[in-house]
Amino acid sequence: MNTPRMDPATGLGRVSVRPEAEAFRGGTGETAVLLCHGFTGSPKSLRAWAEDLVRRGYTVDLPRLPGHGTDWRELNTTAWTDWYACVERAFVELAREHRTVFVFGLSMGGSLALRLAAEHADRVAGVVLVNPSVRDPDPRLFALPLLKRLTPSIAGITNDIALPGVDEGGYDRLPLWALGSLTRLWRDVRGRLDQVTAPLLLFRSETDHVVDPSSARLILEAVNSRTTEEIVLRRSYHVATMDADAPEIFDRSAAFCSVIAEQAWSAGSEGVT
Repeated sequence: MNTPRMDPATGLGRVSVRPEAEAFRGGTGETAVLLCHGFTGSPKSLRAWAEDLVRRGYTVDLPRLPGHGTDWRELNTTAWTDWYACVERAFVELAREHRTVFVFGLSMGGSLALRLAAEHADRVAGVVLVNPSVRDPDPRLFALPLLKRLTPSIAGITNDIALPGVDEGGYDRLPLWALGSLTRLWRDVRGRLDQVTAPLLLFRSETDHVVDPSSARLILEAVNSRTTEEIVLRRSYHVATMDADAPEIFDRSAAFCSVIAEQAWSAGSEGVT
């Protein structure tokens, strides 16, 4: 009998992608949307949003970030540069095929979306964020450099959802080496917020047990977006895309994109002789 080869970095054999955590791509619309999921989560948390956008006529790409949707130990072998490279590849491909591309992000995915908007300011048409994270004032993070050398993980926070019985499919362990890399992503993105010029729509849950509201305040104060709007969600917790306010997120984000895409196409048509 063949024994699966073990990865010395994780102590794991071949790791399978969890059910419903697979990447998703669909639609044939002229306008495209890239969705970025959160830390320790997977595409499952954004799948309903992606499918809604496809029904509305958009082309949608929802990649699975490296180390996510499998086993938390695999995530500990990755870094923020791996996660960003994944979404940047997807964005470049969409931008090659579509004149108008939006970037959406949930939680850490919001940091990735903001970095894309800063790095590709000439191509990102608009940004939609749901409970984005760019910082965490928790004083326990000061102990992270030592703690991650003592233990690879601690108990995680998952399923911060007000609706009962909804499972986002995230890890129940928080991988500390990956968390250390996440803090470096936050620092990098905070230094680039003033380079974000695309219109920005930000959804923030009034009750969020994962991300501190100071992240939203910092983003709205620091970006140089042509327009910004914050919508406070009263009935949802952190994973609002799977919670009671999901229909509002879907409707208002689609309306946001529709207006901007129409303006872009009108401007492009005026330039054609």
